[in-house]
Amino acid sequence: MTDQQMKQLKKQLTDQLETLEDRVEHTEEFERTELSNYDNHPADNATDLFDQERGMALTQFKEEEIDDIKAALAAMEEGTYGKCAVCGKEIPFERMEALPTALTCIDHADEELDMESRPVEEEVLQGSTDQPVEKEDGRVRDFNNSFEDVEDFGSSDGPQDQPGDDEQMGDFYDGENENDKD
Repeated sequence: MTDQQMKQLKKQLTDQLETLEDRVEHTEEFERTELSNYDNHPADNATDLFDQERGMALTQFKEEEIDDIKAALAAMEEGTYGKCAVCGKEIPFERMEALPTALTCIDHADEELDMESRPVEEEVLQGSTDQPVEKEDGRVRDFNNSFEDVEDFGSSDGPQDQPGDDEQMGDFYDGENENDKD
């Protein structure tokens, strides 16, 4: 890597570091507009929670990027920047230009995605049905208690949710008839 290329990458890293530090420092705090959650709709609470968690995740990502940039700048000061930390081979400038924080060659980059581990919540949460799933045709379906659990909160099988005129709805429910009036 030439001195000019090294200066280019160092400037790119320092500019990126300055930008990220400024963003982390000036993040807007999550403001609550309500004094109490008592009368809030659950969807409003969920939106607030999502916004708060998204902000925290973005801040964490920025902080990790800052750490990577600082590690790359430290490697520049030590004279090890541009050489693989695992095998010691020269890292091609094209890789360094695309990913200036890279400290390893492409052969030693961590590419493996974890597709086997499951969320920790699955160990704690239990299904609300007697037999939560049945496999059919390679698909997972819940045939047992789920509808009954949800129906307690209301369903869309009332007259107001059916097509037609209100006059036609008189005999909608079993045992009711338009001619039966008290």
